Amino acid sequence: MFSLDNKIAVITGGGSGIGKAIAILLAKQGAIVHILELNIDSANEVVAEIKGTGGNAFAHACNVGDQKNVLEIFKNIGALNILVNNAGIAHVGKADTTDEKDFDRLVQVNVKGVYNCIYAAMPLLKNAGGGSIINMASVAAHVGIPDRFAYSTTKGAVMAMTLSIAKDYLAENIRCNSISPARVHTPFVDGFIKNNYPGKEDEMFEKLSKTQPIGRMGKPEEVAALALYLCSDEAAFITGCDYLVDGGFVKLNN
Repeated sequence: MFSLDNKIAVITGGGSGIGKAIAILLAKQGAIVHILELNIDSANEVVAEIKGTGGNAFAHACNVGDQKNVLEIFKNIGALNILVNNAGIAHVGKADTTDEKDFDRLVQVNVKGVYNCIYAAMPLLKNAGGGSIINMASVAAHVGIPDRFAYSTTKGAVMAMTLSIAKDYLAENIRCNSISPARVHTPFVDGFIKNNYPGKEDEMFEKLSKTQPIGRMGKPEEVAALALYLCSDEAAFITGCDYLVDGGFVKLNN
């Protein structure tokens, strides 16, 4: 089950965190993985790790918000079966404390970046006779989270885009689903805590972990396992769905 032999997969933001875990797992299951990453050094490190265990992977320096850059890379890749839109950035602020430049930056990466990759991938997926697209949304698209105005806005857009893509490409055998994680323990989370709560790292890590009813943050590998299922043939009957990977955050926080 869950074999991806000879499948070609593109993963944006695959140089760290959730994207890295997805890249490693898909390669382990036989996929040829292309990592699109702003930080090419981190992408190369993941590629080396994958190749070191017998997998097949390539790194591409990419700004997903730049359509010309994205189109060039997809053209060079040439064929595609799986697209994982994982690249994204966060922001802390309310509507009246979010600068226009910060709002535009989040839209450029989190919304336009997803659009750019889907736009570039669609001809390749059609040529392959179909495929799977996974978009990374968030629990912030489901519930109100304090001080996450711009981030929540973009992730709500990602969920709506997922439904639109799933509906529009049924006839082309292209499935599109989204994943909505709660807090997942990644280097980004560690950096966020260090920068915003110096001297209180352990205390804040514990506090943020407890916001999930299950009592801890998720692991990147747990999100990757769901991504593997959704892009495999075992999920051929699933499209237009969003999956919470949140330790009960949305449904059990009463």
